[in-house]
Amino acid sequence: MLKGVTCRSGVILLAILIAAGPMPARAEENLGALSLSGYADFRVIAPPREVAWLNGGLSKFRYGNDEGHFRFAEAVVQGRYKFDDALSAVLVLRGEPEQRIGIDMLEGYVSWHPASAGRFSWSVKAGAFFPTISLENDDLGWTSPYTLTPSAINSWIGEELRTIGSEAILRYDTNGWGTVSLTGAVACCNDPAGVLMAERGWAMGDRPAGIFSDQRLPDATLRLFRQIPPDRTPMFDEIDGRPGWYAGLTWQMAGVGKLSVLRYDNEGDPNKVSGEYPAWDTRFWSYGARTGWGGLVLIAQGLQGQTVVGTRNGLSYTFFQSAFLLASYDLAGVGAEDWRLGLRGDVFATRHPAVTPSILNEDGHAATASLSWQHYDWLRVTGEMIAMQSRRREYLLDGFPSAALSQQQLQLSARVFF
Repeated sequence: MLKGVTCRSGVILLAILIAAGPMPARAEENLGALSLSGYADFRVIAPPREVAWLNGGLSKFRYGNDEGHFRFAEAVVQGRYKFDDALSAVLVLRGEPEQRIGIDMLEGYVSWHPASAGRFSWSVKAGAFFPTISLENDDLGWTSPYTLTPSAINSWIGEELRTIGSEAILRYDTNGWGTVSLTGAVACCNDPAGVLMAERGWAMGDRPAGIFSDQRLPDATLRLFRQIPPDRTPMFDEIDGRPGWYAGLTWQMAGVGKLSVLRYDNEGDPNKVSGEYPAWDTRFWSYGARTGWGGLVLIAQGLQGQTVVGTRNGLSYTFFQSAFLLASYDLAGVGAEDWRLGLRGDVFATRHPAVTPSILNEDGHAATASLSWQHYDWLRVTGEMIAMQSRRREYLLDGFPSAALSQQQLQLSARVFF
């Protein structure tokens, strides 16, 4: 683990230094413009009766019956240092009681967005940050302003993906038909991405992984492959020495909406191993659309791909897909000031073509309802209910009465901002 931590730290620092210098001469004009923001989240939870996957179980949610009903969920602090109007540095830290590293980094990067030249503009950022995929998670600490728990797609992105490298965006103003943007990125240190999808499947939780943390693997899956639980895996490590990439195209028009498509490939070599941890070759397509009018916001996203790892019997494939539709409405339009309603439906599936891993095949769907109240800038209170059904033969091997699992999770959150 020390080797992986050292590698990630060095790459993040090098990327930030490359992006930061040389600084524009006018940076001295606004030097020292530091801003801090953050929140602390306290919750009352009615969890499902199964053990949470974060503790080695097969539950699909962040919390399980092994958790208390009143919790300090997390605290997030974001610092932004603005060198000038174009250049800034961002650091996002997150702490929670269950995190093996008490305080970990979610993001740390430098961004540069110079003034546009005619219809063209561009920006670049370097360091460690979430890839530009989600249309849902755009709030402080990579959270969603519409629900407590993001979709299955964006839960997985937060758990397994991080860009440790550089991303550039080129924008073109079509002068009346919106803005077209081309995104490209090159990154390292995401070779383990895919292990959770293959061994645990889809899940829904608002707990993105920290850069220096690891993730618990399901005890039942470890026993299935004749391994001794418990075990954990690093998430952000470089194993095969090959950089990954992603590229996307976005069209956005004020008053109409946004369309996006993106291809992601970590370029993992499934035959490479570092210690006991293999590289996973993970690639997928993401499609998204967002629109709205009045107080209504509609978001749809789909993701489809595969992950491959080498085994003693050859390559093992996992195919995965998921989609969701989210509707969020500001109830001020019906006389309920300070209230926002969110509704979302998710569907998801994985497939393992090999005979034995077919036990890990799953199909599922979930419905989420969220109601939030924010009268004061410093406080947001949110109630959320998720009902999920999933089918997975592995449930039978772990002592469940059926291969079909029905779960509900109810949460009440008080998020205090500063």
